[in-house]
Amino acid sequence: MQAFFRLEASSGILLALCAVAALAWANSPWGDTYAAVFDAPLRLEAAGHGGAFTFRELINDGLMTLFFFLVGMEIKRELSSGELRTFSRALLPLIAALGGMVVPAALYLAFTHGTPAQGGWAIPMATDIAFAIGCLTLVKARVGHGLVVFLTALAIFDDIGGILVIAVFYGTGLHVEWLAASVGVCAVLWALNRFYVRNGLAYALAGLALWYAMHHGGIHATLSGVVLGLFIPARPTRPGREVLEELADYIKGLVAQPDDEGQRGAQLLHIEEALEDIEPPLNRFVHLWHGFVAFGIVPLFALANSGVDVSGMGLSDLLKPLPLGIIAGLFVGKQVGIFLFTWAAVKAGVSPLPAGASLAQLYGVAVVAGIGFTVALFVGGLAFSGQPALLAEAKLGILTGSLLSAVVGYVLLRYVARPSVAPDRSP
Repeated sequence: MQAFFRLEASSGILLALCAVAALAWANSPWGDTYAAVFDAPLRLEAAGHGGAFTFRELINDGLMTLFFFLVGMEIKRELSSGELRTFSRALLPLIAALGGMVVPAALYLAFTHGTPAQGGWAIPMATDIAFAIGCLTLVKARVGHGLVVFLTALAIFDDIGGILVIAVFYGTGLHVEWLAASVGVCAVLWALNRFYVRNGLAYALAGLALWYAMHHGGIHATLSGVVLGLFIPARPTRPGREVLEELADYIKGLVAQPDDEGQRGAQLLHIEEALEDIEPPLNRFVHLWHGFVAFGIVPLFALANSGVDVSGMGLSDLLKPLPLGIIAGLFVGKQVGIFLFTWAAVKAGVSPLPAGASLAQLYGVAVVAGIGFTVALFVGGLAFSGQPALLAEAKLGILTGSLLSAVVGYVLLRYVARPSVAPDRSP
């Protein structure tokens, strides 16, 4: 868990740097090159079939599928063996996530109802786990492990809600025949899971087929990554103790024999194959892709989507219904929804506060949860596709609301909130 949080903190810093770099680039004397690079036309053809797209679309619709693949695997890991594996553990962050989705969406609609911008109501619903964990890392001496886990679980439920919203409300019109093909591919993935196939190539080919079928079926193709992640086996084939006991006997036998360099390769291979029985494919794939996604794909997405030309803009632009609705949703709606729903659940006896947490700390974490960068930008691109003026306003609102949540949340946790007990500082 500590390694995971360190990784998320580092990627959050890189995300911030890429967002700042995109803003600086788009508003520099070379601002025209920003659009030229990411709107550059590309074409891919195979066997006489292909399609045209821009570099930004390649990132948003192609590479971000791997981001959602990782999200799907993280969700499955938490549900199968993590903090969400039991109903009692999952209940409080689930209730908090519901408040953190419903209230921001309602606030956004209150500002944009009846305007062309009301279709972006889902933008302020998501929490960016990389940024949020990065912010908590800066005040780790003041925040207990229980609150960090609480925020992580909350963000995962946010991801699930965002995925469902994208699938239901931001499609392009459903096509039954292609959806049937998607179901067929899912049946193949179920078989791969059922027979515990470890080969990553098999899952990659099935994932490509699912992406293509969902793309033509009217569901946003990046969600194929989530579906694929949920089908990766999450349990080991054999109990760990059983494997380790067998290996102990095997190694004792090797020690008792004369050293044979000619057999050393086969012996090491036997040990490696035995250890693979302990590690399920899901863990292996997460380790393989986590760094690539956290330090490659997501920062590239931020660079491609954060460049807003703010020349000529003033405070009045932030007060337009669209950016104001997003700012209110992220900065006000998130903290109010999460804190009130969680407080009500605790008062009703549904679930206790995370271990060692005070109400002041809970409020600070609720404010930090208003950092809605990556998925918010993604949903904004879907909601205002083909409407560059509205999309620019949405990006301005997302950046401002996320920045406010990060700064105010940090100040509250660093200088105001006090833990109910001393946080766990053990290594």
